[in-house]
Amino acid sequence: MDQPSGRSFMQVLCEKYSPENFPYRRGPGMGVHVPATPQGSPMKDRLNLPSVLVLNSCGITCAGDENEIAAFCAHVFELDLSDNKLEDWHEVSKIVSNVPHLEFLNLSSNPLSLSVLERSCAGSFAGVRKLVLNNSKASWETVHTILQELPDLEELFLCLNDYETVSCSPVCCQSLKLLHITDNNLQDWTEIRKLGIMFPSLDTLILANNNLTTIEESEDSLARLFPNLRSINLHKSGLHCWEDIDKLNSFPKLEEVKLLGIPLLQSYTTEERRKLLIARLPSITKLNGSVVADGEREDSERFFIRYYMEFPEEEVPFRYHELVTKYGKLEPLAVVDLRPQSSAKVEVHFQDKVEEMSIRLDQTVAELKKHLKTVVQLSTSNMLLFYLDQEAPFGPEEMKYSSRALHSYGIRDGDKIYVEPRMK
Repeated sequence: MDQPSGRSFMQVLCEKYSPENFPYRRGPGMGVHVPATPQGSPMKDRLNLPSVLVLNSCGITCAGDENEIAAFCAHVFELDLSDNKLEDWHEVSKIVSNVPHLEFLNLSSNPLSLSVLERSCAGSFAGVRKLVLNNSKASWETVHTILQELPDLEELFLCLNDYETVSCSPVCCQSLKLLHITDNNLQDWTEIRKLGIMFPSLDTLILANNNLTTIEESEDSLARLFPNLRSINLHKSGLHCWEDIDKLNSFPKLEEVKLLGIPLLQSYTTEERRKLLIARLPSITKLNGSVVADGEREDSERFFIRYYMEFPEEEVPFRYHELVTKYGKLEPLAVVDLRPQSSAKVEVHFQDKVEEMSIRLDQTVAELKKHLKTVVQLSTSNMLLFYLDQEAPFGPEEMKYSSRALHSYGIRDGDKIYVEPRMK
């Protein structure tokens, strides 16, 4: 049900965490007692507030009484205000400035692009370490203001903001370790390199669902731009060239890569995709969320050699020669047909006669007897069959079960079947 518009942060807080809606816990709790004032208080005399407040989709447009926020939220360190109607940064600042221990703030899907964030307001965010601005359409100017005022910011989420370009900040943010900037419209590598300039300490870069088509950068430049990058996510990007994958090796600390859904890999099988990627990325320890074990790496690198051994010299990647140096030139794997044999050529022995026959192995013993009836001139009821495996050490085996299929005996070319009349 839609919430009414124009509600304050404090109004929603009192409603959600009142004793009637959120019973006080026994034992250690975060109940906050508010002494009565001469003017009285619109709140209950006790609210049960956790240290993680989730107030998403509540129709919040403003802060409300700042003194009351300060009284109730002194212990709060995570605050989710996503999908509300906050459009004025001043109102956000009033809330945040009265939550002194706040480390995580989610402002996703609030129409904050409708106002300008001034540095005086941004200063109230100074203690925040994780900031989520997904689908807020926050401008790069707003982001730059935030970066200048948040000296301890470690994680920043800028997804679904319709960015086509990146605007460089005049000041580098040395503290940022994780940047989540998926589902935007970044296509040109020149925009991505700006992120490396702004965030030199970046450990994790999540670029999924951006139509990045190529990595246009020299190896030396990539190493300088992202010297600390450990993990990169390029799911559903537009990469279509193996050379772009090879360039990922230029990041000196890269250990984890995610590359599902890119055009380059569409023509390969699932096995080929994983093995070819592992072989080309010798330093990674995790691919698409799965750990790369030592045994899998060796298998992949040997697969890589065999995969390219028949290619023309001009099409063989440099990595092939590196791996040949490591393992030597490998022999192609033998092709083994594991399909069950459908027929066999056997010798049929009856009295002093020997006749070579080709028999179907999908038939039963009873059906074979019918087939042999004209050869040995015996009725099926008067016929005993014995099977001799040419390599068996135990002698002939009587084929006594009429409904048993011939392939279950393991009959092969060159084996023998003896026919004898049943003794009356």
